Amino acid sequence: MKAQSREVQVFVRIRPTASFDTDLIECLPDGQTVNIHHWRDSRQLHERRRSQLSSQSFRVEGVLQDVSQEEVYTRVCRRVVLGALDGYNGTVMCFGQTGSGKTYTMTGSTESYKQRGIIPRALQEVLQEVEKRTEYAFSVHLSYLEIYNETLVDLLSSLRGTPQPSPRGMVVMEELGRGVFIRGLSLHPVHSEEEALNLLFEGEMNRIIGSHALNKNSSRSHCIFTVHIESRSRTLSDAKFVTSKLNLVDLAGSERLGKTGSEGQMLKEAVYINKSLSFLEQAILALADRRRDHIPFRQTKLTHALKDSLGGNCNTVLVANIYGEAAQIEETLSTLRFASRMKCVQTQPAVNEHVDPAVQIKKLQKEVDLLKEELSMYNTLVDKQRITYEPLSEAQTAEIKSQVQMYLQGSLQEINITSVRQVQAVFAQFKLSVQEQEQRVKAQLCQTSSLVERSKYQNAHTATVKRDIRGRTEDAGSFGVFAESSRNAHHPGSTRAKTKKGRDKQSKRQGTESPALRKNVESASKSTLNSVQTPEGELESEEPDTESQDRQEPFPPDTPPTKAEAFEDFKVGQGSEINCILKENKTVLLERRSLLRQLTEEVNAVKREIDCTAATIQQHKMRGGQYLAVGDETVQQEPDDTLLMQLRELKSLYRQRYEVLRDIKAEVSYCQHLVDQCRVRLLSEFENWYEKSFLVPDEELDIMMEKTHTHEEDNQRPSYEPLADSSSSESFYNARDRTLKRRSSRMPPSTPVQRNTSAGQRLPPIQHVT
Repeated sequence: MKAQSREVQVFVRIRPTASFDTDLIECLPDGQTVNIHHWRDSRQLHERRRSQLSSQSFRVEGVLQDVSQEEVYTRVCRRVVLGALDGYNGTVMCFGQTGSGKTYTMTGSTESYKQRGIIPRALQEVLQEVEKRTEYAFSVHLSYLEIYNETLVDLLSSLRGTPQPSPRGMVVMEELGRGVFIRGLSLHPVHSEEEALNLLFEGEMNRIIGSHALNKNSSRSHCIFTVHIESRSRTLSDAKFVTSKLNLVDLAGSERLGKTGSEGQMLKEAVYINKSLSFLEQAILALADRRRDHIPFRQTKLTHALKDSLGGNCNTVLVANIYGEAAQIEETLSTLRFASRMKCVQTQPAVNEHVDPAVQIKKLQKEVDLLKEELSMYNTLVDKQRITYEPLSEAQTAEIKSQVQMYLQGSLQEINITSVRQVQAVFAQFKLSVQEQEQRVKAQLCQTSSLVERSKYQNAHTATVKRDIRGRTEDAGSFGVFAESSRNAHHPGSTRAKTKKGRDKQSKRQGTESPALRKNVESASKSTLNSVQTPEGELESEEPDTESQDRQEPFPPDTPPTKAEAFEDFKVGQGSEINCILKENKTVLLERRSLLRQLTEEVNAVKREIDCTAATIQQHKMRGGQYLAVGDETVQQEPDDTLLMQLRELKSLYRQRYEVLRDIKAEVSYCQHLVDQCRVRLLSEFENWYEKSFLVPDEELDIMMEKTHTHEEDNQRPSYEPLADSSSSESFYNARDRTLKRRSSRMPPSTPVQRNTSAGQRLPPIQHVT
């Protein structure tokens, strides 16, 4: 649906006070105009006589003075809520200085049903409309976001079943077709008003509040309560469905530090609050100026999260909360100026229609079937009876395969084609034939190359040993031969020892794949694992009865063991199978690493021989060859061809060894992956086993808490006034009682700045209403 531009609606609500200054604040009878009279540059009272009285007029959608909560909801929010049920995004937010009544307007008081605010009333109307509109199937989800000191917090993360937040935290994201959303924020389905109020009060208890000179219960963060609505038609077989979001925003109040007297942590919070509100005003100024191309939404997380609400696809309403006292006239004037700028912002609300992929697939399948029937009728008319448009059967596929094989062997000259599906099947069979041929050729090459490689390696190694013993000529760099001969002169037994060492090294290289070497490696790895696992064996031998008893029955919940002790028992109990697999994978990994080190040494040795041979050939070229006496003449000798052949053989051997080394590296990496995977699975299953065996379930904690506070609930529950709509008030009071019960269960002594429960611990999980 095409979006129509619409201005943001602005309302002004004046906080009731005994010292309302009618001289400075004037509300005209039309109910839409507020006049502010203030003294210019009147910083001190004795200067007012010399200054001039200035007046400013602000026109808004409505001025709410001395009105009830019900009237506020009807005039401000009801149209937005009904629009959200029709598929339009909606936003209602309160802006103003601290203590001006923003939280009271949005949430209201939990002490009285009549004093509830916009959010409880909006939830009630949404769920009532869902029950009335029987021709649509609705799904409603709730989320509660807090922005505290530029940090995103999920106020409903303490609920049972809520997924754990990501280690990277929540992030404001933006996608085409979806708009702005918070990645990592939990969504909770609701089916009744009591469930929704229960979630609301749970989030309110987790909010951060503080106390200063202007407000005893000052909100220290911005909060966004979002209602996600999805509706599908029950009567129309259409693939389209409608979604919408209703954002109810309670902004933290702007503060003048000279009036609030904030210090320490509250001073830091006030700085973050004023900074984010300042960037919000900059974004509003940019939106109001149509000549601006760039809007600074990403300066803060608040403006980024409210991007769609401020200037996008949304019905937006602003409630400007002000004081009526003369001492707060400057803050009142600043709030009204922000409201007047907000009126200049244009939004483009439109219905959010989407297409259900599953329904769309069914619709397209029907169209395909209809087109097949039409083609069948056409083929019948033109006498093409053999053509089919259905998928080929197994018999037809087998026949096409035999035809392709006969065509490749030469016994069939051509293949008759009657349909497009047959063409595709023929090409698929050609592809399979080529792949099978490639696999056969690779298998043959691998068998032959392994034999050739082994023989070449043995021959090359034998030749290398002979060349080392024979040595090289004096001009070809015979320093190593000279050193060897000098060592043999001083130590006659060294030659024999070196020969024996080289023989051992050669047998070690040739035995890379021998059974004896594998047996030694396996025995070494097993002995290493046994030495590491000795404490476990001692523990089993010392306490066999205790272990068998623990396998049958876990530790009593009164004295749960430590995780280290429980982990040892788990490895020989329920986790024994995974532990054995982990040990076997470690053994294979050690074998592969040992083989990798051996191959690495061999590759490095061949590389050194290549460098030495290349240096010898280079020296021959630089010296111009050697001269030999043949009779009476001297003949120049070129570099020996054997050196060139030796260099080529060494390079070929190096390439072969390097390919084997690369394969072993891949095997080591895969083995390491298996070991890590087994370790992670062992730890995760241990955590689940430990939690089920030794931790008290949440249901038992809730039952114990209910039994403990039954008497206190009966004594503390006030006598509420009788109401006409008793069914609606019952849901409100039931949710409130649950909130009080959770608050009294773990409520610590009050501190100057804290969450409604405590700053460091979450509440016990609440029970879902059935």
